[in-house]
Amino acid sequence: MVQFAMFKNTFLLVFYVAVSCGRVAGPEKNTSVSLSEETKDTLGITMGANRTEAYLPILKGKSVGVVANQTSAILKDIDSPSLEASAVHLVDSLLSLGINVQKVFAPEHGFRGDVDAGEHVKDGKDTKTGLPLISLYGKNKKPSTEQLKGLDIVVFDIQDVGVRFYTYISTLHHVMEACAEAGIAVMVLDRPNPNGHYVDGPTLEIENQSFLGMHPIPLVHGMTIGEYAQMINGEKWLKNGMQCTLKIIEMEHYAHNKPYSLPFRPSPNLPNDQSIMLYPSLGLFEGTNINAGRGTEFQFQRYGAPFLDKNVFTFSYTPQPNFGAKEPKHKGVLCYGEDLSEVKPLNKVSLEWLIKAYQNCTDKSKFFNTDGFTKHAGTAKLQQQIEAGMSEDDIKKTWAAGLEEFKKVREKYLMYE
Repeated sequence: MVQFAMFKNTFLLVFYVAVSCGRVAGPEKNTSVSLSEETKDTLGITMGANRTEAYLPILKGKSVGVVANQTSAILKDIDSPSLEASAVHLVDSLLSLGINVQKVFAPEHGFRGDVDAGEHVKDGKDTKTGLPLISLYGKNKKPSTEQLKGLDIVVFDIQDVGVRFYTYISTLHHVMEACAEAGIAVMVLDRPNPNGHYVDGPTLEIENQSFLGMHPIPLVHGMTIGEYAQMINGEKWLKNGMQCTLKIIEMEHYAHNKPYSLPFRPSPNLPNDQSIMLYPSLGLFEGTNINAGRGTEFQFQRYGAPFLDKNVFTFSYTPQPNFGAKEPKHKGVLCYGEDLSEVKPLNKVSLEWLIKAYQNCTDKSKFFNTDGFTKHAGTAKLQQQIEAGMSEDDIKKTWAAGLEEFKKVREKYLMYE
């Protein structure tokens, strides 16, 4: 059983990384600043980024690009009473160790993790180091030949949460493909997957490929970012079956079933472990007109809309602009829904809340954003099944063959127990 707890030191690390990059992010709420004993235990894992002895010899004397955001941090001392004093951003660390970092590539949410989901990330310059920042979100999702010019190797170090529509694995694909085309090596500094203990959900049908899902995998894939990079390469999912020169810096003391509590927000609207645990299930609401907690301090821990039946849903809230959600769905409008902040940990994708919301919607024509929902689900069938009144159990039976086929492929690329 995987344990989940609040990110005990979210504020400290977000604050530290923002300062190290020359900018302080907005205030964090729904968090505590103390590092619990439980979190210390889960941080017994040695991240790839912390294993400098494994990758510095490879980077010495090379021109280096880095794909990074606010999660690209090295925790120097997990026993320190203040992670503000013990966390160093990977880019700062590499520069201090004499590595020739030439430029930084920023994914969705930006280099500092303070950009809303779906908002374009702008090119710019890091105010502390003077390094150029190149956006990999918006029109430019794949590094161009010109942007990679002069680089010998690209280091990828971003915390993933193991869900297909979480776009960092799509960024990984584009970086690997661009580097394969340019003859540049890719190094992935591996990090834990907080949803790495199970595989579940519908498998993406290739005709529904988008930036929200590029590969024929289930909604929850159960792999670390390093394992997933190996799968992209090994299954020849890059254009024309290309493969890039790939080096994974593995973690130490990690196992897929080992409890792991993230020490920082992986993105603005995943504020704690409860939100990450519920994200595979409530993330499907992103393809509907239901608010999934954006515009509150309980993102992906509640859902609601003004057109859900208030006689069924007695919980209510009003989304308002906040850090990570400048324009949340139903901004300023009272929404009826359900509070899931106390739901116990799941080891599956749950359709319970999606089906309940649809069945108790006062105007079903407002419920689905069909194109968006299909992209999130990876299949048009799920919407059709829900509209047809199928039960969760019957829907899940249609996933079984795809899950078994994927698990066989996945087994070839696992690096950890």
